[in-house]
Amino acid sequence: MPGIVYQDESTIMICRFSPKVTLSLLSSCLLVGPVALTAFSPAARADEATVAMPADSAAAVAPVAALYDALKAAQKAGKTAQQRATMIAPAVDHAFDLEAILRRSVGVRYNNLSPSDRARLLGSFRQFTIAHYAASFKPQAQAAFTVSPQTRPNPTGGVIVDTTIGGTDGAEAVPIDYIMTNSASGWRITDVLLNAHISQVAAQRSDFGGALSQGGANGLADHLDDKTAHFLHD
Repeated sequence: MPGIVYQDESTIMICRFSPKVTLSLLSSCLLVGPVALTAFSPAARADEATVAMPADSAAAVAPVAALYDALKAAQKAGKTAQQRATMIAPAVDHAFDLEAILRRSVGVRYNNLSPSDRARLLGSFRQFTIAHYAASFKPQAQAAFTVSPQTRPNPTGGVIVDTTIGGTDGAEAVPIDYIMTNSASGWRITDVLLNAHISQVAAQRSDFGGALSQGGANGLADHLDDKTAHFLHD
Protein backbone atom coordinates (compact mmCIF):
# COMPACT_ATOMS: atom_id res chain seq x y z
CA MET A 1 0.00 0.00 0.00
CA PRO A 2 1.56 3.34 -0.96
CA GLY A 3 2.25 5.74 1.86
CA ILE A 4 2.98 9.38 2.50
CA VAL A 5 6.61 9.63 3.63
CA TYR A 6 7.79 12.33 6.03
CA GLN A 7 11.53 12.53 6.60
CA ASP A 8 14.22 15.06 7.35
CA GLU A 9 17.97 15.22 7.39
CA SER A 10 19.09 13.53 10.61
CA THR A 11 18.71 9.83 12.88
CA ILE A 12 15.60 8.58 14.56
CA MET A 13 16.28 8.74 18.27
CA ILE A 14 13.51 7.34 20.39
CA CYS A 15 14.71 8.21 23.93
CA ARG A 16 18.49 8.10 24.30
CA PHE A 17 19.71 5.24 22.16
CA SER A 18 21.36 4.49 18.85
CA PRO A 19 19.59 5.14 15.55
CA LYS A 20 19.63 1.36 15.04
CA VAL A 21 16.22 1.09 16.64
CA THR A 22 15.06 -2.33 17.79
CA LEU A 23 11.49 -3.27 18.64
CA SER A 24 12.30 -3.80 22.32
CA LEU A 25 13.98 -0.40 22.66
CA LEU A 26 11.21 1.39 20.82
CA SER A 27 8.67 -0.39 22.99
CA SER A 28 10.41 0.72 26.18
CA CYS A 29 10.13 4.36 25.12
CA LEU A 30 6.67 4.53 23.59
CA LEU A 31 5.06 2.45 26.33
CA VAL A 32 5.31 3.19 30.03
CA GLY A 33 4.72 -0.26 31.51
CA PRO A 34 4.87 -3.97 30.67
CA VAL A 35 3.72 -4.66 27.15
CA ALA A 36 0.28 -6.16 26.60
CA LEU A 37 -0.99 -7.94 23.52
CA THR A 38 -4.25 -6.97 21.89
CA ALA A 39 -6.38 -9.02 19.55
CA PHE A 40 -4.59 -7.73 16.44
CA SER A 41 -2.74 -10.64 14.86
CA PRO A 42 -0.73 -10.25 11.63
CA ALA A 43 -3.29 -12.43 9.83
CA ALA A 44 -6.17 -10.29 11.04
CA ARG A 45 -4.28 -7.18 9.95
CA ALA A 46 -3.88 -8.56 6.42
CA ASP A 47 -7.54 -9.61 6.23
CA GLU A 48 -8.78 -6.21 7.40
CA ALA A 49 -6.72 -4.45 4.74
CA THR A 50 -9.00 -5.92 2.08
CA VAL A 51 -12.12 -4.30 3.53
CA ALA A 52 -13.40 -1.19 1.74
CA MET A 53 -11.95 1.98 3.19
CA PRO A 54 -14.22 4.67 4.68
CA ALA A 55 -14.87 7.72 2.56
CA ASP A 56 -13.38 10.01 5.21
CA SER A 57 -9.99 8.28 5.45
CA ALA A 58 -8.28 11.61 4.82
CA ALA A 59 -9.97 13.16 7.86
CA ALA A 60 -8.86 10.28 10.10
CA VAL A 61 -5.28 10.35 8.78
CA ALA A 62 -4.84 14.12 9.04
CA PRO A 63 -4.28 14.35 12.85
CA VAL A 64 -1.59 11.65 12.72
CA ALA A 65 0.18 13.30 9.78
CA ALA A 66 0.07 16.65 11.63
CA LEU A 67 1.51 15.02 14.77
CA TYR A 68 4.40 13.58 12.76
CA ASP A 69 5.01 16.95 11.10
CA ALA A 70 5.24 18.52 14.57
CA LEU A 71 7.65 15.84 15.80
CA LYS A 72 9.82 16.31 12.71
CA ALA A 73 9.92 20.07 13.23
CA ALA A 74 10.58 19.78 16.97
CA GLN A 75 13.47 17.36 16.60
CA LYS A 76 15.03 19.63 14.00
CA ALA A 77 14.59 23.01 15.71
CA GLY A 78 13.92 22.37 19.40
CA LYS A 79 17.24 22.67 21.23
CA THR A 80 15.80 21.85 24.66
CA ALA A 81 13.12 19.42 25.78
CA GLN A 82 10.99 22.35 26.94
CA GLN A 83 11.24 24.01 23.53
CA ARG A 84 10.26 20.76 21.84
CA ALA A 85 7.36 20.31 24.25
CA THR A 86 6.05 23.78 23.38
CA MET A 87 6.25 22.98 19.67
CA ILE A 88 4.62 19.56 20.04
CA ALA A 89 1.79 20.51 22.44
CA PRO A 90 -0.75 21.85 19.89
CA ALA A 91 -0.40 18.75 17.70
CA VAL A 92 -0.84 16.44 20.72
CA ASP A 93 -3.96 18.33 21.79
CA HIS A 94 -5.36 18.11 18.27
CA ALA A 95 -4.45 14.48 17.57
CA PHE A 96 -5.25 12.71 20.86
CA ASP A 97 -8.44 12.24 22.82
CA LEU A 98 -6.43 12.38 26.03
CA GLU A 99 -9.44 12.07 28.33
CA ALA A 100 -10.62 8.91 26.57
CA ILE A 101 -7.13 7.41 26.75
CA LEU A 102 -6.79 8.34 30.43
CA ARG A 103 -10.22 6.88 31.24
CA ARG A 104 -9.33 3.58 29.60
CA SER A 105 -5.84 3.55 31.12
CA VAL A 106 -7.21 4.04 34.64
CA GLY A 107 -10.05 1.55 34.14
CA VAL A 108 -13.24 1.24 36.16
CA ARG A 109 -11.80 3.26 39.06
CA TYR A 110 -12.01 6.36 36.87
CA ASN A 111 -15.80 6.43 37.33
CA ASN A 112 -15.39 6.88 41.10
CA LEU A 113 -12.99 9.83 40.89
CA SER A 114 -14.21 13.29 41.83
CA PRO A 115 -14.32 16.02 39.16
CA SER A 116 -11.32 17.73 40.77
CA ASP A 117 -9.32 14.48 40.79
CA ARG A 118 -10.17 13.89 37.13
CA ALA A 119 -9.15 17.43 36.22
CA ARG A 120 -5.80 17.14 37.98
CA LEU A 121 -5.12 13.73 36.47
CA LEU A 122 -5.97 14.92 32.97
CA GLY A 123 -3.66 17.92 33.31
CA SER A 124 -0.82 15.73 34.55
CA PHE A 125 -1.45 13.13 31.83
CA ARG A 126 -1.43 15.81 29.13
CA GLN A 127 1.91 17.21 30.30
CA PHE A 128 3.32 13.68 30.60
CA THR A 129 2.27 12.79 27.05
CA ILE A 130 3.77 15.97 25.58
CA ALA A 131 6.99 15.61 27.58
CA HIS A 132 7.32 11.96 26.56
CA TYR A 133 7.37 12.94 22.88
CA ALA A 134 9.71 15.86 23.58
CA ALA A 135 12.18 13.52 25.27
CA SER A 136 11.90 10.82 22.62
CA PHE A 137 12.66 12.96 19.56
CA LYS A 138 15.96 14.71 20.11
CA PRO A 139 17.58 17.54 18.14
CA GLN A 140 19.30 16.67 14.88
CA ALA A 141 17.51 13.34 14.73
CA GLN A 142 17.17 11.62 11.37
CA ALA A 143 13.64 10.25 11.17
CA ALA A 144 11.51 8.74 8.45
CA PHE A 145 7.77 8.75 9.16
CA THR A 146 5.49 6.85 6.78
CA VAL A 147 1.73 7.33 7.01
CA SER A 148 -0.69 5.26 4.95
CA PRO A 149 -3.23 7.50 3.19
CA GLN A 150 -5.95 4.88 3.70
CA THR A 151 -7.42 3.56 6.92
CA ARG A 152 -8.70 0.11 7.81
CA PRO A 153 -11.57 -0.83 10.13
CA ASN A 154 -10.86 -1.40 13.81
CA PRO A 155 -12.72 -4.55 14.99
CA THR A 156 -14.00 -2.78 18.12
CA GLY A 157 -14.96 0.49 16.44
CA GLY A 158 -13.38 3.39 14.62
CA VAL A 159 -10.53 2.96 12.16
CA ILE A 160 -6.80 2.29 12.25
CA VAL A 161 -4.16 4.50 10.65
CA ASP A 162 -1.04 2.50 9.75
CA THR A 163 2.35 4.20 10.07
CA THR A 164 6.00 3.32 10.46
CA ILE A 165 8.91 5.10 12.11
CA GLY A 166 12.45 4.23 11.12
CA GLY A 167 15.90 5.69 10.62
CA THR A 168 17.08 6.85 7.23
CA ASP A 169 20.38 4.98 7.79
CA GLY A 170 18.81 1.61 7.06
CA ALA A 171 17.41 0.88 10.51
CA GLU A 172 14.33 -1.31 10.34
CA ALA A 173 11.07 0.64 10.28
CA VAL A 174 8.76 -0.23 13.17
CA PRO A 175 4.97 -0.33 12.59
CA ILE A 176 3.13 2.08 14.89
CA ASP A 177 -0.61 2.14 14.31
CA TYR A 178 -3.18 4.56 15.68
CA ILE A 179 -6.74 3.67 16.62
CA MET A 180 -8.91 6.63 15.62
CA THR A 181 -12.38 7.34 16.99
CA ASN A 182 -14.76 9.91 15.52
CA SER A 183 -16.52 12.28 17.88
CA ALA A 184 -17.94 15.82 17.97
CA SER A 185 -14.31 17.01 17.95
CA GLY A 186 -13.48 14.98 14.85
CA TRP A 187 -11.17 12.00 14.47
CA ARG A 188 -8.88 11.59 17.48
CA ILE A 189 -6.35 8.96 18.60
CA THR A 190 -7.70 6.69 21.37
CA ASP A 191 -4.89 4.09 21.43
CA VAL A 192 -1.48 3.42 19.89
CA LEU A 193 -0.42 -0.05 18.75
CA LEU A 194 3.29 -0.81 18.59
CA ASN A 195 4.18 -3.49 16.03
CA ALA A 196 0.45 -3.74 15.24
CA HIS A 197 -0.55 -5.43 18.51
CA ILE A 198 1.06 -3.91 21.63
CA SER A 199 -1.48 -1.53 23.16
CA GLN A 200 -0.29 1.66 24.83
CA VAL A 201 -3.53 1.86 26.82
CA ALA A 202 -3.07 -1.67 28.15
CA ALA A 203 0.54 -0.97 29.12
CA GLN A 204 -0.44 2.26 30.86
CA ARG A 205 -3.24 0.47 32.73
CA SER A 206 -0.65 -1.85 34.22
CA ASP A 207 1.69 1.01 35.11
CA PHE A 208 -1.01 3.33 36.46
CA GLY A 209 -2.65 0.64 38.58
CA GLY A 210 0.19 0.47 41.08
CA ALA A 211 0.30 4.24 41.62
CA LEU A 212 -3.48 4.38 42.01
CA SER A 213 -3.49 1.55 44.54
CA GLN A 214 -0.76 3.17 46.62
CA GLY A 215 -1.75 6.83 46.49
CA GLY A 216 -5.10 7.21 44.76
CA ALA A 217 -5.66 9.86 42.10
CA ASN A 218 -3.17 12.27 43.69
CA GLY A 219 -0.58 9.52 43.85
CA LEU A 220 -1.00 8.79 40.15
CA ALA A 221 -0.87 12.50 39.28
CA ASP A 222 2.34 12.85 41.31
CA HIS A 223 3.73 9.77 39.52
CA LEU A 224 3.01 11.36 36.12
CA ASP A 225 4.42 14.73 37.24
CA ASP A 226 7.66 13.02 38.29
CA LYS A 227 7.95 11.35 34.89
CA THR A 228 7.26 14.66 33.15
CA ALA A 229 10.02 16.40 35.12
CA HIS A 230 12.41 13.58 34.18
CA PHE A 231 11.53 13.81 30.49
CA LEU A 232 12.01 17.58 30.41
CA HIS A 233 15.37 17.48 32.16
CA ASP A 234 18.04 17.87 29.48
